Amino acid sequence: MAEYTLHHHVNELIDLLDIRETDTVGADVYAEMLLESSKNPCVPSSFPTLQIRKKVSERAPERLKFLEKYEELKNLNIRGLNRFVFFLSEMCEDTETIKCLSENEEKAEAEAVVEETNETFNLNESKMPFPDLDELKDKLRKAQGTTHIFKDIHLVAPQKKRVMTVPEQPDWLFSRSWLTMDYVHDIAGYTDEHLPVLGTLSLSEQEKLVIADLLFLLQGVEGSYILPKPLKAKYDNKEFIVDSSLDPSLSELTQRILPLCSYYSTVVRFIEEKSAYEYGLVNQALAAAMRSLIKDYNILVAQLEHENRQGRLALQKLWFYLQPTIKTFEILASISNSINNGKCIGDAVLTLLHEMTSGFAGDTKSQELCLFLTQAACAPYFEILEMWIYKGIINDPYEEFFVVENEEVNKEKSYNEYPFT
Repeated sequence: MAEYTLHHHVNELIDLLDIRETDTVGADVYAEMLLESSKNPCVPSSFPTLQIRKKVSERAPERLKFLEKYEELKNLNIRGLNRFVFFLSEMCEDTETIKCLSENEEKAEAEAVVEETNETFNLNESKMPFPDLDELKDKLRKAQGTTHIFKDIHLVAPQKKRVMTVPEQPDWLFSRSWLTMDYVHDIAGYTDEHLPVLGTLSLSEQEKLVIADLLFLLQGVEGSYILPKPLKAKYDNKEFIVDSSLDPSLSELTQRILPLCSYYSTVVRFIEEKSAYEYGLVNQALAAAMRSLIKDYNILVAQLEHENRQGRLALQKLWFYLQPTIKTFEILASISNSINNGKCIGDAVLTLLHEMTSGFAGDTKSQELCLFLTQAACAPYFEILEMWIYKGIINDPYEEFFVVENEEVNKEKSYNEYPFT
């Protein structure tokens, strides 16, 4: 930030907070302090998270509630969480700041008392005589030990929020229920009453029917003996109902494969939702990268179907072939859930992908997968960055970039008030 801009912001902040300048402390002193501190910025990844969290929790009135709230915000991938906790830990050791906050809290409580008193008098105006308000104010000033309680407060009008223009999608995209890769019917019972009960069939026949159902489920189609349960919430994991009469050994192998079907449902729902305009270019690029992985996955399922038609596919063999794919889709589903829960767009998605990539430092294949997704998602963001750096143009239709162009700034006025030196 330019020095003249920093001085301008400090002056505005002092006016808004109604801070009286003295001979020793003024806007120039605060600006110099900020410039000095900006030379050694804090990097969130280098924070001793455990230490600062412990330091703040020890000072918190309710330690357990603070820790629970921290874990909740961390799971939602809230941006700047560690930076904010670090700020709180530094503030806990600053006695002057704590003293200032305590004084302001007392002033706020005094203002609340006065406001409540005025409201009470207004409500009872017709029932009781009005006391002398000036005398009452003087008494309250003396009781609270401050003369700033009744100072007029000048509110600043909030800046107008930018309205993101999103192209409308056609109605047929939502009206056609079969236009999806996910399960269409959430059925809690069997559709065909004439199906034979699995428990009455031989072990080999049970295995063939279960394999056929699993091959359908791997592509987002409900089976005859294994059915998807209805979703209770939009981003819940898909669960399935398995025929209870199935042989226990086959049921155990089936339960090991079904998580892949659940991961598949989570990923394709993420792809179809985040491909919409309003979720931004970064999410669209990430969804496109996941869609390319889905294509490779569909080729694998087609090969397994061919093996089954040739009579060479057993349930144990199917489980063996799908194990690497289960790990891949588990990572994709984890990324999808984190983005959905945190409502991430733009740079927040890239931060999450970077953390996921760093977290798989010892797992080469998982790290390569996350790196592939990160590179694909970064492409549109870097195009905006390149346009801004080399041409000074911000082409950010979905408000994902970290710089916002303010068209209402009066450049001539700002230059005259704070010219370059």
